[in-house]
Amino acid sequence: MINTRNVRLIVGVLALLGIFAFFASSQHSLTHHTAASQLNKPASNSPPIPPPPPPQQQQQQEQQQKEPEEHDDAKNTLQGTSHQGTKPPYEIDTPKSNKITAEKLDPSKPKGDTTKPKESNQDDKQMSTPEKVPVSDEKCNKVEYVVMIDAGSTGSRVHVYEFNTCVQPPALLSETFEMLKPGLSSFDTDTVGAAKSLDPLLEVALKKVPADKQKCTPVAVKATAGLRLLGEEKSKNILAEVRSHLEKDYPFAVVEGDGISIMDGKDEGVYAWVTANYLLGNIGGKEKLPTAAVFDLGGGSTQIVFEPDYKVDEVPVDGETKYQFTFGDNAYTLYQFSHLGYGLMQGRNKINQLVLKNKLPELDLQKYTKKEAKDSKGKGAVDVHNPCIPPGVVARDVVVEFGDDEVYIVNMKGPSSKDATLVGGSQCRLLAEKVLNKDAECTTKPCSFNGVHQPSLTRTFNKNSDMYVFSYFYDRTNPVGMPSSFSVEELKDLSKLVCQGETLWQDVLLEDHVKNLSEEPQWCLDLSFITAMLHTGYDIPLSRELKTAKTIDNNELGWCLGASLPLLDKANAKWKCRIDEL
Repeated sequence: MINTRNVRLIVGVLALLGIFAFFASSQHSLTHHTAASQLNKPASNSPPIPPPPPPQQQQQQEQQQKEPEEHDDAKNTLQGTSHQGTKPPYEIDTPKSNKITAEKLDPSKPKGDTTKPKESNQDDKQMSTPEKVPVSDEKCNKVEYVVMIDAGSTGSRVHVYEFNTCVQPPALLSETFEMLKPGLSSFDTDTVGAAKSLDPLLEVALKKVPADKQKCTPVAVKATAGLRLLGEEKSKNILAEVRSHLEKDYPFAVVEGDGISIMDGKDEGVYAWVTANYLLGNIGGKEKLPTAAVFDLGGGSTQIVFEPDYKVDEVPVDGETKYQFTFGDNAYTLYQFSHLGYGLMQGRNKINQLVLKNKLPELDLQKYTKKEAKDSKGKGAVDVHNPCIPPGVVARDVVVEFGDDEVYIVNMKGPSSKDATLVGGSQCRLLAEKVLNKDAECTTKPCSFNGVHQPSLTRTFNKNSDMYVFSYFYDRTNPVGMPSSFSVEELKDLSKLVCQGETLWQDVLLEDHVKNLSEEPQWCLDLSFITAMLHTGYDIPLSRELKTAKTIDNNELGWCLGASLPLLDKANAKWKCRIDEL
């Protein structure tokens, strides 16, 4: 018979053994779980470990690892984005200082030559690359050239474009760009001198275009506001001599008709819009993408072009501001206008007219004609106080034109240092706003300036789409340290800083920027005019971000590329290959 006491003793021992076993197992599990947690927990100073990608994304990543991406040289062209993948071809400054007067501008920030792709991040606009349509399935290596000469108001420029025409639209392979001064309009009645002034530029074209392709390479000369303002008869004579010079002395195929002509202002703006959006990859593909607005500032005129997104109850106004065309597979309806007489040099003259006008009765000034004024600089000009010149600065021999036969030459002098804060910024801005003629009658509302109809950018243009400002907009911001992306308010702050004079420049700006300002005494006036035009004239909000650049992926911004593309369409282009005379 089993002793009850022994049974209880055996059961108690087994129970104790079970308890010990349970705690031993629990402790092992807890230790293992803690160790695993420590392995998966990021260090306090390390970024969190990202969650695993979704199955579809993971498959795509595995596929990309197996199949390396091919980079086709032709993708770096007008058909697609001017860069690889979905990275935009411009630098966005993040973070960037918006307190211009608080610290010196950082020289490490990008300065607008948009040739280096930025690293991709979550905020990048994902841009699909428009597909290029091959001409044939066979290997194609067809290269063609276009020579385009921009005869601007302050100088002439040559653009030599090299295209791969095996794809449609043609792919831009390279661009050669050179410029010289003065412009054709400065030659006035010297038509031969005007034509021969282009010789250095044409020599650049001869070196770039292979000899066996020169006779089948079109050349065009498009003049802009400078020749428009010169007058019809003088400009017509200059352009006739230019055409004769090209046809007699150079091998290129001169474009007939309007190939050598003064370009219509609306074409100038639209071609600039095409150039920018083509290089950005926004147009030229099957998918219709949001497009950038373009603001171009030349010496004699300024252009605005954008694609409005009208509300359901709104329609575009018919007339000279409406521009419809098809590019690739997509149709576009643009708003465009070229404000003749509101380029930077003309804006300068308008402001200096206001400064001088009220003082003419009290000043004993010599009156000149435009032709006489060219030979009369440096002959003891009278000093005139101008709130658009920084304190302590004198702009010598400033030519102020009231008409062909009423020209004055004066020295524009800045205010005294004690009035710099009050006068150097505020009064110049008032003058700049006044020349925009915002009070002009607006027959078709809304209007921008000088009574010209313009849809509201705030209402009709996507706040997330880019606004590009270039040409003189770039030339007056980049050399003094502004980054490639800035707000209108930051531009206003820069204008105020520049107008307050060299004492503040030394405290805030870098040495190179101070040097640039010192070499151009009317920089304060220029920035005041530019800021007034963008904010007061075009009604762009102070908080709106702008982008500026001289190039996109080494290709010059402006109208020239947009105007060159149609010349590759031999079925509709007005030129023929030249043949040797027997």
